[in-house]
Amino acid sequence: MQLKRVVVTGLGALTPIGNTVQEYWDGLMAGKSGAAPIKQFDASLFKTQFACELKDFNVEDHIDKKEARKLDQFSQYAIVTATEAMADAALLESNPNLDRIGVIWGSGVGGLKTFQEEAREYFGGDGTPRFNPFFIPKMIADIAAGHISIKYGLRGPNYVCVSACASATNAIIDAFNLIRLGKADAIVTGGSEAGVNEMGMGGFNALKALSTRNDSPETASRPFDLDRDGFVLGEGSGCLILEEYEHAIKRGAKIYAEVIGGGMSGDAYHMTAPHPEGLGARNTMLAAIEDAEINPSEIDYVNVHGTSTPLGDIAEVKAIQQVFGEHAYNLNISSTKSMTGHLLGAAGAIEAVACVLAVQNDMVPPTINHFTDDPELDPKLNFTFHKPQARVVNVALSNTFGFGGHNTSIIVKKFKA
Repeated sequence: MQLKRVVVTGLGALTPIGNTVQEYWDGLMAGKSGAAPIKQFDASLFKTQFACELKDFNVEDHIDKKEARKLDQFSQYAIVTATEAMADAALLESNPNLDRIGVIWGSGVGGLKTFQEEAREYFGGDGTPRFNPFFIPKMIADIAAGHISIKYGLRGPNYVCVSACASATNAIIDAFNLIRLGKADAIVTGGSEAGVNEMGMGGFNALKALSTRNDSPETASRPFDLDRDGFVLGEGSGCLILEEYEHAIKRGAKIYAEVIGGGMSGDAYHMTAPHPEGLGARNTMLAAIEDAEINPSEIDYVNVHGTSTPLGDIAEVKAIQQVFGEHAYNLNISSTKSMTGHLLGAAGAIEAVACVLAVQNDMVPPTINHFTDDPELDPKLNFTFHKPQARVVNVALSNTFGFGGHNTSIIVKKFKA
C-alpha cells in the first residue's frame, strides 16, 4: 500500500522558558535558562533545591477553577497546550469527520502529585479510608488523552504512551504511523509531565540522577560540559497536530513541516544507565533514517537527548558518530535541555516543537552553560554552544531516550508540496 504523507499543522507549548510556542521559541533563541530555586514546595532539606518550573502560570487563566480541581497538573498542562495547538491548526473549522481525529499523548509518570497528596492524607490519618472520588481518574496516565478528546469530541484512536522519558516521542511516532497507514486523518499528539514535587525530586535525588548545583541553578544543566553532574528536573507540555497531507491541503491548512520518519529501539542493558557504546541510540537513529528513506548526510540538525548526565551525553555522542561518520562534523548538535531542563515524558514533545521551528526558521537553538570541554568528546563536533546558529535546516532529527532502555527518534523536514 502507498503510505500517506504526514504534516504538522498546529503547535502548542508550555515550558519553563515560555508559556506559549512563541515565548518558548524566543526563550530558546535568547539562550534563556529556566532553572531557579523551587517554589512549589519547601525543598530546603532536599539534596537538590532547584528545578525548571513553569513561570507565571495560573491554570485558572485557561481552565475553569471547578474543572481544574478534577485534574492533576499533568492533565492541566496537556489541555493548555492542546488548546493552543488546536487553535493554531484551526482543525475543527472545516467541519472534519471527528471519528477520524484522535489523541495520542505521552506521560512518563502521570498524576504523581495527586498520588502524593492522597497518600499523605490517608497515612496521616487514623487508617479510615477517605479518598477523593477523583483520586484514580486524576492519577492514571491515560487520562490526559481522554480529557483532550472529550473537550473537542475527537473519537479517533485515543491512548497514552508510557516509556519514561521517551513517552512523548513514542506518542508522536504512533500518531505518525496511524495517519500514514490511513487509520486517522489527524491526531493531537505530544506529552505532559508534572514531576516537580516532593516525591519526584526525592526519588530522582535518591537515584543520584539530578544535579546538586544549588549555588548556581541557572548553570546546572550543562550538557557536554566536563563538570556536568546530572539533569535538572523540568515540567510542562508540548503538543503537535499531525495531519494527513491531502486532508490538510483540502482545508487550506498552514503547514509547518513534514514528519518523514520515526525509529524505536531497546538497549537491553540496564534499568537506568544507557548502553556505554550508545548501541540503542545508534539503532533508533538508523531506524528513523531508514524509515524516512533518506541518507544520513541529508540531516542538518540533531536535537539530542543530552540530559547533562556523565554517562548519557558520552554514549549519545558515540552513537551520533557511528551513525553519521564524517558527516557528523557538518551537523549542528544541540541540547535544548540546557535551557528547559528535563521534562521527562514531555521532553520529546517540546523538543519536536523545537525541531519543527528550527526547520521553519533556519535557526538552530543553542546548548547553553558550556564552560569546560570534556576530553572524551570530539572537539570538531559542533554542539552549538552559547548562541543560536543561523543555517539552512532542511531536515532535523530529535532523540529521546528513557529509563528502561527505551530509545526513540523522529525526523522532520521542510515542507514542499
